[in-house]
Amino acid sequence: MKNKQAAEIFREFLKRGNNRITPERFEVLDAALEFDGHFSADELFISMKNNHSRVSRATVYNTLELLTHADLLSLRNFGAKVNRYESNYKRQDHFHLVCIDCGQIMEFTENKIEIISKEISEKLGFETSSYSFNIFARCKRKPDCPYYNAT
Repeated sequence: MKNKQAAEIFREFLKRGNNRITPERFEVLDAALEFDGHFSADELFISMKNNHSRVSRATVYNTLELLTHADLLSLRNFGAKVNRYESNYKRQDHFHLVCIDCGQIMEFTENKIEIISKEISEKLGFETSSYSFNIFARCKRKPDCPYYNAT
């Protein structure tokens, strides 16, 4: 286990839910936390297989769901009909700008969005616990985008 503190959080979560504590689940945890950027369950599975893991696809899918419920990962949907995950572990709050053509995802931070979220929650009688903000656009200035239109 490379991420000892995250592993302990996950272990306690599994115990509370009477879930089995297996080495394969912790292998998925490590792979998910080390993955650079956003990933689908299949991308993580393929990455693990390429690194000679013997973990099954079903274990990857089931463990990702558990890691999401343990709040170690966030489940994201960027409109491509594929669920993506990203680590919550020791990460700064951020938002996403998604190219609707090529699927490129850029992360950014913006204080104004956080302030507006809290203001809206208070105005409507809520207390903000978390929020997610995505902007869907076209990356006009990105020549490496396969859908780039220079005209």
